[in-house]
Amino acid sequence: MSAPPTELQDVGATAGVGVLETRLTGLSRDEFARDVWARTALLTRRASDFSDLFSADAVDELISRRGLRTPFLRVAKNGSTLPESSFTAPGGVGATIADQLDDTALWREFADGATLVLQALQRTWGPVADFSARLSTELGHPVQANAYVTPPQNRGFDDHYDVHDVFVLQIDGTKRWLIHEPVHPDPLRDQPWTDRRDAVADAAKGEARIDTVLEPGDVLYLPRGWLHAARAQGEVSIHLTLGIHGWTRYGLAEQLAKAALATLRDDPRMRGTLPLGVDGPEGEIDIVREHLVAAVTKANCAPLFHRARRGQGRPAPLGPLAQLAAVDSLGPDSPVRLREALDVRLEGRRLATRVGWLDFPEADLPSVTRVLDGEVHMSGDLGVDLVERLLRAGVLVPAEQ
Repeated sequence: MSAPPTELQDVGATAGVGVLETRLTGLSRDEFARDVWARTALLTRRASDFSDLFSADAVDELISRRGLRTPFLRVAKNGSTLPESSFTAPGGVGATIADQLDDTALWREFADGATLVLQALQRTWGPVADFSARLSTELGHPVQANAYVTPPQNRGFDDHYDVHDVFVLQIDGTKRWLIHEPVHPDPLRDQPWTDRRDAVADAAKGEARIDTVLEPGDVLYLPRGWLHAARAQGEVSIHLTLGIHGWTRYGLAEQLAKAALATLRDDPRMRGTLPLGVDGPEGEIDIVREHLVAAVTKANCAPLFHRARRGQGRPAPLGPLAQLAAVDSLGPDSPVRLREALDVRLEGRRLATRVGWLDFPEADLPSVTRVLDGEVHMSGDLGVDLVERLLRAGVLVPAEQ
């Protein structure tokens, strides 16, 4: 029996113990949500060994051998960001681009005290990508990963705050962090610290809420708005910053307003032209307000919210050759599983994912629901024709037995 059209089955949540507890905080998801999330800073000593995620060798490989382009790297020195032209160069024969990273120029800047910021590692470094995807699934918010590589006794940025929450994972070396409470709690994405530069500078002169040196394996969590600055100690420091781009009530309000305005487009009176001779909108505001309030009351912003959330992330990598081989060799004994990080939702007979949507006949719904558990299934148990459709759509991937 199919679910009613209004019933939404969210299959993206992860049950049980995840990386938040086992590798970042030592707290259960419920404990973190109740006592820490978006409320206060948290320092966790020796949270985990992060050598499987990132390393100095990874930094060298990304910069010298991966052909990265801007904006996958920023360079900062003494609180300022250097122009991209100072560390990029043409790609050479067969690469008709002008902004690949220049490893020689980067070495010179680094030796002169610059911090290297490898951005969006969730797109360029597999272990970090997998870890970020798992954390994003647990938290229900998008996660971005940057690495900060700072020479000894140097800093990259002045005291500032971020407009997203962060987990700081110390990888190599040590770094001293000074943390101050917010001057503007819970800033929105269009409320950067530079709008309050003087207040930030004044607050940074006061006594720090946290003054500590992070060592490899330590983790620091900071809600958005908390002031921070960091300086490497006697050796090169490498840390990962996992930025949590959380949805806010203001963000939901924006989605609700969009849904209401979309409804008003179908109202002939709202599309009507104001009368001639109107000196101002005063005489019309009450009419518009009445219709707008009614539209907001009736609007359902959930579809817009989920569409926007899906658009903020990417599904797990998919190899086209392996996928084609899985389709060509498909049989009843072929093992398959749900592709990770799809942000899947079954809405009635429609399966909505980050790679598009599919409608199914009612007879297929039990098998579709089964495969959404993320476990490995045999194609014959689900229906070979259904599995082929889901493989071709990029929803299922071949699995190891």
